[in-house]
Amino acid sequence: MAFHSFAFAVFLPIVFLLYWALPHRFRWILMLSASYYFYMSWNAKYVFLILFTTVVSYGAARLLENERSRRKKKWILAGAAFLCLGVLFFFKYFNFVSESVTHFLSLFTIRTRPLVLNLLLPVGISFYTFQTFSYVVDVYRGDMSAEHHFGYYALFVSFFPQLVAGPIERADNLLPQIRAARDFNYDQASYGAKQMLWGFFKKLVIADGLSVYVSQVFDNPAPYEGFSIILASVFFSIQIYCDFSGYSDIAIGTAKLFGMELTANFKSPFFSQSIGELWGRWHISLSTWFRDYVYIPLGGSRVGRVRHAVNLIVTFLVSGLWHGANWTYVVWGGIHGVGQVVENIFVPKNRRKSRGIIRVIRIGAVFAFFTFACIFFASHSLGDAWHAVSRMFNGISSPIVYLHDGFSRIGLDKLGLLKSMIPVCILLIYDYFSLRVDCIQWLNERKAFARHFVITAMILMILCCGYAGQSTFVYFQF
Repeated sequence: MAFHSFAFAVFLPIVFLLYWALPHRFRWILMLSASYYFYMSWNAKYVFLILFTTVVSYGAARLLENERSRRKKKWILAGAAFLCLGVLFFFKYFNFVSESVTHFLSLFTIRTRPLVLNLLLPVGISFYTFQTFSYVVDVYRGDMSAEHHFGYYALFVSFFPQLVAGPIERADNLLPQIRAARDFNYDQASYGAKQMLWGFFKKLVIADGLSVYVSQVFDNPAPYEGFSIILASVFFSIQIYCDFSGYSDIAIGTAKLFGMELTANFKSPFFSQSIGELWGRWHISLSTWFRDYVYIPLGGSRVGRVRHAVNLIVTFLVSGLWHGANWTYVVWGGIHGVGQVVENIFVPKNRRKSRGIIRVIRIGAVFAFFTFACIFFASHSLGDAWHAVSRMFNGISSPIVYLHDGFSRIGLDKLGLLKSMIPVCILLIYDYFSLRVDCIQWLNERKAFARHFVITAMILMILCCGYAGQSTFVYFQF
């Protein structure tokens, strides 16, 4: 059940009305039932996986809380990691590892046939696995107490707004909100509805609109070269941002309808002046997860310069692998890791903020770096990525022909360019001002006519220019 489906348009109002009609002590039952129904609408049989992960992590945390032996606690943690992460590995990485090992052996003329399983990747498995594992680690570290109410904990794992694509919530943020009694707050719900509308605009108008041009290049890159590849790469950068941040906005806005606050996941990342700043603004819940559970345990920055560089690269390589069982994602992560290392060497932290034209140049450079890395993210294979990288400047010696040929190859005429760029300009204006003010709250403080005008205009743009039903959310595949 995707957020932009008719089924969700029926599902959400029913759950919303029932939630606020019920007494607090029954609300968790409704939300847990609704969340499991929401997940089962994708593939009912995989509900056993999320239930298994929930039971294992819940039981491990309870055992850790009662155990005093440090050695036994380590064994409990290792067992929970083996079971929970093992499920993730089996469904997401088994075929990838089998094929990679077979290919590696073939380099030494050892011929084997890879064992490939016909498995469908369960939606959201990477997200809820990381969410449950971080909870167990936090209890192991003594950072929080184990949750004793199994129903509350099961709801923490399966809370439907953020279940299939995040934000990856921490237990110390979401569990207290699940336990707390609350009254309906009109202002919070109104804010949430507007945030959902903004998310739908980013997904249906911008992301899905640009995906028409992106998919034709990266699904079959062989016929394309020159500026058409650069256009598709730039469009993909904007598409992936609007697609995923749009999902996050809808998820966070939906949670607000029920009086809950989820973690902010994006903060105008394309206005970053450094790679480090970009990753502090992009997919924040995942970035901080890797920081707390991979980067810092490796030693973080409190080690020598070489070890610090290794820690950064390893963290980003793991982050790339988390995104998908393909070497393209590993290379994508490696590019960002190496980029951060180079940045740390040549650009001191106290010189990463500028104003005026230097700021614009820095922002443009970071976006260009991000877009280059996205070529590997968007490509289906390393061969396709190399095709794009090696041919993207073919014909640049004749700039006018180079540009014209690029637009014509992907079928982008003046009207199509205008239709694509107006929503992108709206996005940039919103993100720019959101660095200083809360744009939705600012709109809420305007007069009724201004509020209704903006909301109506957004709805009309979604209805007239949106691509509803054209594609699912990109991060569902992770």
